[in-house]
Amino acid sequence: MPSPAYVAAAIGIAVAITFALRLIPFLAGPKLRDSQVMASVSRWMPLGIVVILAVYGLSTIDFSAPDHGVPALAGAAVTALVHLWRRNVLLSILSGTVVCLVLANLVF
Repeated sequence: MPSPAYVAAAIGIAVAITFALRLIPFLAGPKLRDSQVMASVSRWMPLGIVVILAVYGLSTIDFSAPDHGVPALAGAAVTALVHLWRRNVLLSILSGTVVCLVLANLVF
């Protein structure tokens, strides 16, 4: 069993590191607000996150499963097609999710 001083020191170090990590954005924020790099990151980050999520989601499809990945691929295709048709993010995500869930739970 560790001594009380050791536990107190570990907790103190954890608190100091947590406080410092939460303080850094407030100190660096005003300096980075007018930065061209931050403007570029804020413009491209949402698209990058969506691409990463799509690649990860589609890369985890098990084609040897009984459904051969049909629900996930159909959901992705419906999401893309509805978004190209209506340009509504909420509608496209909702429709792709519904198609994927219906195919995964009712058909296969």
